[in-house]
Amino acid sequence: MWLLMRFTACLIFAVILSGLGFALAQEKHQIDPMLPGSLNPEPLPPLQNPNASTPAKEMFARKSTPVPGRPRSIGIHSKGCLAGAVPLAMNGPGWQVMRPSRNRYWGHPQAVHFVERLAKNAKKIGWNGLLIGDIAQPRGGPMLADHSSHQNGLDVDVWFTPMPDHVQSRKEREFTEGTEMVTPDQLDVDRQVWTPTHAALIRAAAEDPVVVRVLVNPAIKKALCRDAGSDRTWLYKVRPWYGHAEHFHVQTACPEDSPDCQPPTPTHANDGCTTDLDFWFKESTLHPPPSKPKPPLTLADLPAACRQILKAR
Repeated sequence: MWLLMRFTACLIFAVILSGLGFALAQEKHQIDPMLPGSLNPEPLPPLQNPNASTPAKEMFARKSTPVPGRPRSIGIHSKGCLAGAVPLAMNGPGWQVMRPSRNRYWGHPQAVHFVERLAKNAKKIGWNGLLIGDIAQPRGGPMLADHSSHQNGLDVDVWFTPMPDHVQSRKEREFTEGTEMVTPDQLDVDRQVWTPTHAALIRAAAEDPVVVRVLVNPAIKKALCRDAGSDRTWLYKVRPWYGHAEHFHVQTACPEDSPDCQPPTPTHANDGCTTDLDFWFKESTLHPPPSKPKPPLTLADLPAACRQILKAR
């Protein structure tokens, strides 16, 4: 009997810890940490008998090379794929790529050219250089983890951490942690790390002509609203979203060479600093209850052209 009681008590304690761990994971997810990469990434094993119900992310993650030919962004950022992708150089004049083991530094040339322009403009405001996170996989499509977007090669993640004064080693690129710009209660930026230059960098991105939206943590949007001054037009493009406390997410427009690209919903013609922003600081938004995960996308959920992108050699 004593053993049974002890076993039951241990089981109850384990369940409590599990629940606590899940709750903490939910809180940490709100802060959106930049997960580490790997020095020796293992290739994914071949899929056994893929069928119509096989998640599309499993298929696209196994494509390590792009489809040759002219660049084409297909579908939308959350349901799409990419042909003719080009890689962003690991090191450029004003940027370095982070987490290269993920093989997510591919994009439509428009996204790559955006990074090149932003790197130049960042120098003008005193930013040492860009650390670039995910753009897209070699053929775009859904990713195994971290994103529901970044599928058509037009999204770019830019770290809030400035580039160091040296060319980073592979270990640094894979394991350096991002700088968290938001206080633990998620109500404001951390003034120990947030600077006017961070705001200027976001503005430089938003003012680029191909950019349609910049996603930031709501606390960062709040700080931008507070300090923007009278010229607020650029704030129209800067919108709050969950996470994004260590990087900001740039969405660029559909390129002219991509008729199958579906443009994202345009932002409202206002600075988003009033009632739109209030929603993000409600208790139910800051600490949402656990939700049932959505089923993964299959090929049937993506544009028909994505099947050909997968089959191409």
